Amino acid sequence: MGAIDEVEVASYGSYESVGGDWADIAREAEEIGEEHIVVNLGPVHPATHGVLRLQFELDGEYVREVKASTGFLHTGIEKNMEYRTWTQGVAYCTRMDYVAPTFQEVAYCLAVEKLLGITDQIPERASAIRVLLMELTRISSHIVAVGSAGNELGATTMLTLGFRAREDILRIMEDITGLRMNNEFIRPGGVLEDLPAGGTDYIRELLPKIRLTISEMMDLTLDNPIFKIRHEDVAVSPLSSMMALSMTGPSLRAAGLPADLRKTQPYCGYEKYEFDVPLRDKADAYTRAVVRFEEALQSIRICYQVLDELDRTEGQPVMIEDKKIAWPARLSIGSDGQGSAPEHVEEIMTQSMESLIHHFKLVTEGFRVPAGQAYQLVEHAKGILGVHVVSDGGTRPYRAHFRDPSYNNLQSLALMSEGSFLADTIMALAAIDPVMGGVDR
Repeated sequence: MGAIDEVEVASYGSYESVGGDWADIAREAEEIGEEHIVVNLGPVHPATHGVLRLQFELDGEYVREVKASTGFLHTGIEKNMEYRTWTQGVAYCTRMDYVAPTFQEVAYCLAVEKLLGITDQIPERASAIRVLLMELTRISSHIVAVGSAGNELGATTMLTLGFRAREDILRIMEDITGLRMNNEFIRPGGVLEDLPAGGTDYIRELLPKIRLTISEMMDLTLDNPIFKIRHEDVAVSPLSSMMALSMTGPSLRAAGLPADLRKTQPYCGYEKYEFDVPLRDKADAYTRAVVRFEEALQSIRICYQVLDELDRTEGQPVMIEDKKIAWPARLSIGSDGQGSAPEHVEEIMTQSMESLIHHFKLVTEGFRVPAGQAYQLVEHAKGILGVHVVSDGGTRPYRAHFRDPSYNNLQSLALMSEGSFLADTIMALAAIDPVMGGVDR
């Protein structure tokens, strides 16, 4: 039979077994009176918005060791992008973190624009639309994070309220892009189409409802004694540990570090908008929830400023003027949904053979990107999202790789869980707010 060298017993000490068989080891463990078992949580969806497996070694109700096992939602998105045009890559990366799809689209297009050398040529109105969609997506991501965390504790009302506000945001998304999720609306060179007629008025009509729902969620939770007992001093992570593990996002800001790329390395014109970076002094589950609530309110503040900007720039282009890059389609909303505008179809099919040829070549083959590589960072709702794209001079990416914040942040689960109760591990996982589509890619 075999033997083990040393077994740690939670935080109560250790005993050594340097020889003998398992019967002796089991008898010694029985005399100490501690029970160690290994159990699996999953593969399931415990506040992860995707399939995750957790492997626990338990000492009674205490977590002695926990390992996160990923890969159950692997889609091969990054590899598939190598076989599609640069523009088609947007349809793939938007499906990574499907709770916050706009960030992947923007980051990827910004990286492609760096390779093309057209960063300074992006229309002002297109950048404003990008900011508007990102901030609406940030609100949606944060309220889903807090709402699903509450649902894991049995507070179903938190989830239903969160989805009420999310539904209003998805209505705005559908009005602008034609789709509720995985919008594929951001394109290299700008955005696919301008806002529909009356778009800014419609958003202004819904934003107060979204703010009201967020306020209602805050009233139900932040002073609720049950919520505070389950969140305060739970899933604590020191700032030094988070830095060592490359964590970013609300967790860092909950620990007091004002790390927000919108302030430190602005992109898409964020330097024009006024907003604050919410901070707290201890990263536990409670302060992370507070930071997410406050960031959602700051995002609403940014949205109102962007709407004023869009009113000011009404009628201006939303796509780069270079026809070798600009997406040639023109869309309209018809009785059968969103599709090519009849005027555009008439032009390319009956009036101009050159337009038809250009449309066909650009859509089927795509534009060529000069050889080189670029790296772009954006402040995703869950932390820093990085995109590394490599071109060999062709019409498809030679390589596209994403630094997804959920993947890096998930490393902290063991740090926050080991030594605590099993029930608190669920709160630790919810506080990280991982989306497994982004983790596995």
